[in-house]
Amino acid sequence: MTMNQRNTIDLDQGWDFMQRGITKLKAILEGQPEPQFSSEDYMMLYTTIYNMCTQKPPHDYSQQLYDKYREAFEEYITSTVLPSLREKHDEFMLRELVKRWLNHKIMVRWLSRFFYYLDRYFIARRSLPALKEVGLTCFRDLVYQELNVKVRDAVISLIDQEREGEHIDRALLKNILDIFVEIGMGQMDCYDKDFEEAMLNDTAAYYSRKASNWILEDSCPDYMLKAEECLRREKDRVAHYLHSSSEIKLLEKVQHELLTVYVTQLLEKEHSGCHALLRDDKVEDLSRMYRLFSKIPRGLEPVANIFKQHVTTEGTALVKQAEDAASTKKAEKRDAGIQEQVFVRNVIELHDKFMAYVNECFLNHTLFHKALKEAFEIFCNKGVAGSSSAELLATFCDNILKKGGSERLSDEAIEETLEKVVKLLAYISDKDLFAEFYRKKLARRLLFDKSANDEHERSILTKLKQQCGAQFTSKKEGMVTDLTLARENQASFEEYLGNNPNANPGIDLTVTVLTTGFWPSYKTFDLNLPSEMVKCVEVFREFYQTKTKHRKLTFIYSLGTCHINGKFDAKTIELIVTTSQAAALMLFNASDRLSYQEIVTQLNLSNDDVVRMLHSLSCAKYKILNKEPNTKTISPTDVFEFNSKFTDKMRRIKIPLPPVDEKKKVIEDVDKDRRYAIDASIVRIMKSRKVLGYQQLVAECVEQLIRMFKPDVKVIKKRIEDLITRDYLERDKDNPNLFKYLA
Repeated sequence: MTMNQRNTIDLDQGWDFMQRGITKLKAILEGQPEPQFSSEDYMMLYTTIYNMCTQKPPHDYSQQLYDKYREAFEEYITSTVLPSLREKHDEFMLRELVKRWLNHKIMVRWLSRFFYYLDRYFIARRSLPALKEVGLTCFRDLVYQELNVKVRDAVISLIDQEREGEHIDRALLKNILDIFVEIGMGQMDCYDKDFEEAMLNDTAAYYSRKASNWILEDSCPDYMLKAEECLRREKDRVAHYLHSSSEIKLLEKVQHELLTVYVTQLLEKEHSGCHALLRDDKVEDLSRMYRLFSKIPRGLEPVANIFKQHVTTEGTALVKQAEDAASTKKAEKRDAGIQEQVFVRNVIELHDKFMAYVNECFLNHTLFHKALKEAFEIFCNKGVAGSSSAELLATFCDNILKKGGSERLSDEAIEETLEKVVKLLAYISDKDLFAEFYRKKLARRLLFDKSANDEHERSILTKLKQQCGAQFTSKKEGMVTDLTLARENQASFEEYLGNNPNANPGIDLTVTVLTTGFWPSYKTFDLNLPSEMVKCVEVFREFYQTKTKHRKLTFIYSLGTCHINGKFDAKTIELIVTTSQAAALMLFNASDRLSYQEIVTQLNLSNDDVVRMLHSLSCAKYKILNKEPNTKTISPTDVFEFNSKFTDKMRRIKIPLPPVDEKKKVIEDVDKDRRYAIDASIVRIMKSRKVLGYQQLVAECVEQLIRMFKPDVKVIKKRIEDLITRDYLERDKDNPNLFKYLA
């Protein structure tokens, strides 16, 4: 097979030679016994084309060879490839197609090598499609266009068989779908339009049929298991044979048919829906519900709503249970307190339980945090049996923090419980009310040495500070610090007495010095003290003068305690009494009988205080004084004398004063503070805005104060009126709903 290089080669002669090479290539592809191309054969074919393209015109046959290159493919496809495909069906047709496509690509590779010179010069100069592209286009126009619908249907049918659990040849599908991708020559439009659209529609129809049966037969958990398994399998399908670009679209179809369409029916299934799963603590099913519903648009909202309803119902049930317990225990005062403690404990446990759901099942999603918060805000602000939640929480803390409280807990448990109480406080709208109750109880713990542990007292204040801000705790921190300073002060007072023996009043005296601004306000009165006590007060004042010049001491007798010895006929008993009780009893050292009026005059006290005090000494458990007439109430005409016959099996007894209702006072104080806070807020807002409408003013005022309490709009309105009369604001002359700031 040689040609004379110097002579001109004409077209027929040259093509004849090329045709022999092409025939040999086809024979190899058809699997006939044919030796492979040697490098000589290849060089001869390449050179022939080279020569035919570089001859002088009119013998430059580039254009004709370009056309013949294409015709070689067309002829082979029409005579051999298409007939072999048309006689086969279904899977056999798919196998044949894979084989033919593979062969076609080999043929393109070889022929484009033979004709390489065309690609380099002729095609480059004329901007024509490259040889490889021409070869692939032939297959697309002749084979793919005719068969793609049949191929697509065969593939989809196999996918559906696989969905029904049959075993199919996944590698075959992968090869077929690669043809859809490759035939696009760098574009995905053949795969997308000719295969994917139909496949997605079929998928939707397939799962729509399945779902309509499952939703009737299956419980919610079973249905979700199936849905999750289907999604897993579809993902697996993409990994094995579909193109990766199909994954999102495919899963969206499946999610739509299995989940979106049936959201409500699934969640509200009677014995197995979301409510039932929450009720029965089905943690795994709830986690699965979250996983599935988080994938569909707005799928989590209905789940979060049901969660919120469920939590609200459980919480409200606790409130009712506590109410019922309180009403049956009305007679037994002591138990009511325990009931309230149990209630707070239960609410904490409920919060722990549902917080675990939010963290574990619902992966900390904000929607569920919000649902939990809104639910707790609903029932945590209801209060129980006339006590607000703010008060209940403060009492609960008091019980944990005071010596001998009803809670016997380890240090770690106390820390943990305090942490949880502070979390609950976040849901309470009257944080200022909690603060005031807490401060009152803290004061009692500190002043009467009832606090179990300084560390815990400071620790909860740190937690409250983080939760509610520094101004929330500044006074309380001051109180705790005051006590430490007071102890040091007492120590140096004792040292002072040791160094000045003349100054010693002869009575053991402990004074706790406090800073006025930090502590709750206490009743002060000018009690006429017995001379022994007057001496004590003077000694302490002198000592305090040596420490500081600029501070004024006020003695709060209402908080004082005295230990005095009562010398009765039977035996001497130590009496633990308040300062005013002690002062009254000392009067009987000088007189046997005293009338009510004489006692009032000598002590210089108000009637209310005298009545409470005399009642505790003559009408209550311990009758230290005898009263005429012997009735249960104190009246201004009564006469009293020392009861020398009194005795008791104890050597030391404490004589309590009747309790005062502190709750009313706390609520009054808080209301007063709130009025000031609202005034300050309105003035602040108006000062910066100068002119503002009523609605906006109220809204901004609420927003500023909501961290501490939920201001009542009626009260805000009243405060605005008050500020107008005090010339801080004025109303606009034309628009009564518009206010101006008056500097």
